[in-house]
This record gives sequence, structure tokens and C-alpha cells, in this order.
Amino acid sequence: MAMTDQIPPQGPGVSGAAAFGAAARAAPLSLQLEANWKLRLILLRLLGAAMILGSTGLWLVPGAGADPEMNLLRMGVSVAFLLAGLVLMTVHEPGSGPEACFDPVRRELRLLQRDGKGRPRTVLHRSYESLGAVRLTAASVQLYETDGSLLIELPLQTAAMRSQLRDQFSGAVRILT
Repeated sequence: MAMTDQIPPQGPGVSGAAAFGAAARAAPLSLQLEANWKLRLILLRLLGAAMILGSTGLWLVPGAGADPEMNLLRMGVSVAFLLAGLVLMTVHEPGSGPEACFDPVRRELRLLQRDGKGRPRTVLHRSYESLGAVRLTAASVQLYETDGSLLIELPLQTAAMRSQLRDQFSGAVRILT
């Protein structure tokens, strides 16, 4: 993912203090990496509801109550369906995934992962100058090592994010087209 620099270019009439003030006001860009959990949760809950209905539906079959061994088998299957359906109905969204922070002031990328208590922990810390190249597409940003191997690919939600990344990376990292 490429970010553009929030620091205005220094011309002949721009002082170092003014450039530092502009850099201090620049806000880092954070991206969340997450799967499509809303769709998954809907599908799991539908499956759970179907299993609960199936557990009661086993008892509505006509003429199946005459055999005691079959009743015992139906009881076990219906309890298993009921418990599995309840588990699927109560599935909740997992904790937040890793977060990518592009800092325009320090000119660095940080990947943060939350621990069990919800505190962020840095798992990757790279300056823009240590990156080999960056490729900005409409849907993602790809960061490459100096040897050309892919370091990380991050999703982009908006064109504004893409533009901000392009501004941050300009002059610090080679931008691939």
C-alpha cells in the first residue's frame, strides 16, 4: 500500500519550522485487515437454525415411533443437532485482525496485532526507505522487499486512501505502475 507524504514540498520561501508543523498535523493512515465476517456469520446462523429445526423435525416423521431402538437413535441425533445448532447460532465475530499503520511523520509502516487482553503489539516495523517498491492498485497496495519479493498486500477501501498512500510513498519508495 502506498501512502503519499503529508509534508508539503519545501520551496525557497518555506521555513523548516513550517514544514515541521505540517508534518506534526499529518495523521497516520490505519488499515484493518479483516475477512467478510458478516456474510460468514449470516451463513453460520442460517445453518444453526436449520439444524435446530432438523432436530425437532426428526420427531415429526410419521410411523417412526414404533421401534424403541430407532427412538434411541433419533434422540441422540436430535440432541446432537440441537447442540450443534445452538453453537452455530451463538457464533460471534472474532477479535480484530492485524492493523497496518502508515505514519507520514516517521515515514514508517507498522503492523499491529492485538493480544488476548486487547492491547496492540507491533509485529512488523519498517521504514519507507527499507522497502524495495510499492504497487498501488484500485483494490489493494502491495509492498515489495528490495529483492523483489512480496512483503505484504493490504486491501484499500477508498480511492482517497490510495491517494494518501501515493503521496506518502512519493520520494521515499519506488512506485510501480
